[in-house]
Amino acid sequence: MEEKRTITGKKNADETDFQRTANRVSYITIIENVVLSAFKFMAGIIAHSSAMISDAVHSASDVFSTFVVIIGIKLATKKADKEHPYGHERMECVAAVLLAAVLFITGLGIGMDALKNILHGNYSELQVPGILALIAAIVSIVSKEAMYWYTRHYAKKIDSSALMADAWHHRSDAFSSVGALIGIGAARLGFPVMDSIASLVIFVFIVKAAFDVFKDAMNKMVDHSCDDETERQIYNRVMKNENVKGIDLLKTRIFGNKIYVDLEIQADGSYTLKEGHNIAEAVHDDVERNFPKVKHIMVHVNPAGEGE
Repeated sequence: MEEKRTITGKKNADETDFQRTANRVSYITIIENVVLSAFKFMAGIIAHSSAMISDAVHSASDVFSTFVVIIGIKLATKKADKEHPYGHERMECVAAVLLAAVLFITGLGIGMDALKNILHGNYSELQVPGILALIAAIVSIVSKEAMYWYTRHYAKKIDSSALMADAWHHRSDAFSSVGALIGIGAARLGFPVMDSIASLVIFVFIVKAAFDVFKDAMNKMVDHSCDDETERQIYNRVMKNENVKGIDLLKTRIFGNKIYVDLEIQADGSYTLKEGHNIAEAVHDDVERNFPKVKHIMVHVNPAGEGE
């Protein structure tokens, strides 16, 4: 029993580290987005750039998105209860779906405004953006790309789909700033409509990012097996136990960012019930110890050679 308490304690510590890391990254993201969106919005107004104002709105939406990430991760790390005996990991996927919706709605608004300006036709009425808009675009590209890599690093480290969705939100913002930079530059060279075309390009990038985030979240919400390499590693780990004569069944399913395993092993048929139980328990604890993402493994013991 002492061994089980040790493993459970380690898993609880891992969940605490997961939430602590995610919250730290999220709070840094909020501060960065508030400062950057305010700067870009002011630059867009002063420099008369619709592309930069659209880009600022995109950055501002990131603030709301990050709050969704924080709430989603907090709910996902809640302990299992009577109503949710398997835990709440899928709440993080729900947060990622909400992020995808926010991304799509934000991009749709930007795209509609840009298309209206382009179809209006009176390009001479469009003001040429000032140099401040160019500076803001460059600052945005550098800062958002840096935030993308920073958030992505920790998202992969703790395997957080919501945090990875937030990372892609940063990357889509960086892409949109590249589009804004090109459009603003072209507008200053005598093609004012390019500022609006840049906003339309931003819309495409944002919608693509929203689709990718949504697809990843849905994959994690619907039960499906692990990748072949992970299953192979689990198989090899189980077979390291000298009392395991073979494996009749190995099934895995992903639940949020955790893994559940169903396993049927072969053991010497002459063993007592207690000895078979001890083998199953040893396999159970060994897998959970060596695969942190495995939340639970159910082990069934079959007599070796049965059915041959």
